[in-house]
Amino acid sequence: MSNIPLDKAAATVVTEVLAITPDDQFLILTNPTGDVYEISMALYRAALAIGAEATVIIQPVKTQLDFANKAALAAFGCEPSVSASVSANKMGKDRLAMESPWEGESGRKIDHVFHYLRDEKKTLRAIWTPGITVDMFIRTAPIDYTLLQKRCADLCEAMTGAESIHVSAPGGTDIVVPVSGREPMSDDGKFTTGGSGGNIPAGEVFISPLPGKSEGVIVFDGSISLTTGDMLVKEPVHVFFEKGYITDIRGGKEAELLEASIRSGEDKAREFQKEGKLTEEEGISYARNARGLGELGIGLNPSAEIRGNMLEDEKAFHTCHFAIGSNYDNDADAMIHLDCLVKNPTITVRYPDGRETIIEKDGKLLERA
Repeated sequence: MSNIPLDKAAATVVTEVLAITPDDQFLILTNPTGDVYEISMALYRAALAIGAEATVIIQPVKTQLDFANKAALAAFGCEPSVSASVSANKMGKDRLAMESPWEGESGRKIDHVFHYLRDEKKTLRAIWTPGITVDMFIRTAPIDYTLLQKRCADLCEAMTGAESIHVSAPGGTDIVVPVSGREPMSDDGKFTTGGSGGNIPAGEVFISPLPGKSEGVIVFDGSISLTTGDMLVKEPVHVFFEKGYITDIRGGKEAELLEASIRSGEDKAREFQKEGKLTEEEGISYARNARGLGELGIGLNPSAEIRGNMLEDEKAFHTCHFAIGSNYDNDADAMIHLDCLVKNPTITVRYPDGRETIIEKDGKLLERA
């Protein structure tokens, strides 16, 4: 049954975000029921209306610690030009690639066919939407992408060449994140060429902290992601970092759940090491990085709200988020990547020559000329 607002949002994603044409082969990987299936079929209809070759593959719901179905990932063997992972949680890990990874040009190990096609071969452009709902999709997908792309470009310019980023917030966050040599990245909704991709909803700029360097405390007072799902925070979670790694977590039930999720990431790394899927050195590193700081991101989607779903929460204005676990520069791999939200931050970029620029003040984005 057609849902007109849903179909309009899907058409926006297909035409503006992904720029699909009749020459494209569009692979949609989803789960069998609920909102993700409805959204997948709306994207399918929108792609067919353009004349593209669209295919929907269905597998059970996967968490970030689960393997994807082999047959589902085998569909990437046809090397589609566009893909969408419209999942209730995650696409799932690639068992075959973890056991026999590709080696990228830089020598890094590539343990998922999706990353091989998008990041290494750069033949694939993609969106991924872990936890998307129909309501979220309708509200946050049809936005002004030209304005979003300008804001993302401005923040990336401000963060380029930074030595460190200082984040403070009324809830108690006070941390310095070294980023020397790192390049900021953006989820700006312009995924029109091979090698590009990001979330729907789009709308964030993010950067990978240097491993083993961040110092301070982060107080998560918005929402947190766990290996079992996302939740709003009632009692703030205080996470202390020394030399880039967590030394203590304090709070109530939310803190206990976050600690349990981190331990599950450590345990999974040791399990993979024992099974021979990781070397001893990799197993130790993956387990250690489960307590590392993997990301600092800034929300920029004006239609996003904090609702206890991290896919949307992390894009909301007046917030920033930090991830515990793996980073995006591929030098601190882990089995987990847990995004957690800070409200109303002040974010100051510091440069090697001593200059500073404030890009967000008490949660208000300072627009650049």
